[in-house]
Parts: sequence; C-alpha cells; structure tokens
Amino acid sequence: MAISNRRYFWIQLNQDFFKSKEMKLLRKIAGGDTHTIIYLKMMLISLEDKGRIYYDGLAESLAEEIALMIDENVEDIKITLLFLESKGLLTKQSENTYFLEQVPEMVGSETASARRVRKHRESQKVLHCNTEVTNRNGDIDIDIDIEKEIDIETDSFDVIVKSYQSRIGVLDGIQFEQIKDFVTLDGMEVEVVLRAIELSADNGKRSFSYIKGILTNWKNDGILTLAAVEERERKFKENKKTQSTTSGTVRAVRQVYDDPLPF
Repeated sequence: MAISNRRYFWIQLNQDFFKSKEMKLLRKIAGGDTHTIIYLKMMLISLEDKGRIYYDGLAESLAEEIALMIDENVEDIKITLLFLESKGLLTKQSENTYFLEQVPEMVGSETASARRVRKHRESQKVLHCNTEVTNRNGDIDIDIDIEKEIDIETDSFDVIVKSYQSRIGVLDGIQFEQIKDFVTLDGMEVEVVLRAIELSADNGKRSFSYIKGILTNWKNDGILTLAAVEERERKFKENKKTQSTTSGTVRAVRQVYDDPLPF
C-alpha cells in the first residue's frame, strides 16, 4: 500500500511579532489577549489555503463560521475581525474570500516523508539517552545518514533561494513552497530549478510566474533532471540550426529566379 505524502503546515512567528505596533495595539484593547489568541487561531485554519479564509454561507456571518471552527465567542471574533481590517491585516478578496496578509511570510510546511525522517531522528536520540546500545557504531551511522539527508535538502533549497533572490527578486513563503514542491513532490533535481531561474533572468523575464511556467512545462514533459534539460536544449539548437540553413537555401533559390533576366 502506498504511503500518503501528506503535507503538514505551521506558522513561524518572527521574534518581534508581539513587539509590532499592531500586536501591541491589539493586546491593549479590552480582552486583548483573547483577541490575540483568536488571530493566531485564524492564522492556523488559513494555512492550507495560504492565508485565505472562506465564508461558506452556512452561518449568518463570517464571524459565526469562524467561531464554529476555533471554538471562540462570536462577539470576540467580530471585534478581532474589525481590528484586523482596520489595520490592513485582513483584506476582502471577493464576496466570500478573506485574506490574512501576514500569513504567507509565516508559513512553514513539510511533507509526511520529511516528517517521518525528523521523528525517526528524534526517537533515535531518545533511545540513545535511555537505553544501552549494543551496536553503537551502527546506530551512529544511521543517525548520521538521516542528518546528512536533511542537511543536504536544506542546503539545496538555500541555494535555490539565493539564486532566485540574486537574479530575480524577493521570494515569498508561498512562492518558495511552490518551487519546493517541484523537488519534493515531483522529484525534480535542484539543478533543474536553478536552470529555470537562469533562463528566466537571461531572457529578461524576471517573474515568478515565468519560472513556474518553465518548471510546469518540463514536469509535464517528464523532464526532471539537468541531463534531460540539456538534451532538450541541444535538440532545440539543432532544429533551429537546420531551420536556419533551410531558410537560407530557400532565399537563395528565390533570389536566382526573382532576379531580372539579362536579355
């Protein structure tokens, strides 16, 4: 039976999150701590939709539907919503769609496979602390291998971020997760992502949508390795050269027959 590679989400609060003017003002109003908790809970329920909260019309208002999801008082939620809207932290994207502006920069996630690796490493540490290991060298090798796998993955994504931000621009949390999925979910080599960034910058198309379009086309064509990308580029250049040669020959033939006769 195939193991589901479900994705888990969480929020990563900046160290100065509670020192921001907005959070200080929120905590100063009556019941401020309650409203702060409501805001954090709203962030959590919006993670899978990248900061979006949808009003399904099942209750009389958005506040009532949120109350059903987070088990908080409706009136407290209404006050929280009013505050967030007044400070630009909550915006209305459509009739039934609301967006928490701070969420994209706080989103963290990992696949189920990465989660299993992390939990395995944690369990190994517990075993080392509480039991006598009969084959200690073997256990150390297993732990090192797992750590190497995680470190290599982290370093690879750091390279992608640095390349993107140096050649394209700022990469936000949502965009990073979408690029990351090409590697973790679709099995694409990191070098392929780097090549897409390079092509985008060299062609003067410095936008995330352009890079995503390249990667999506490659994925759909089964091009997941750098070798496959280079082979495709080689064939493209050969075809272009052939077309250029053929076009030149046609022009030459036309010139012969188009020139006026000497008599």
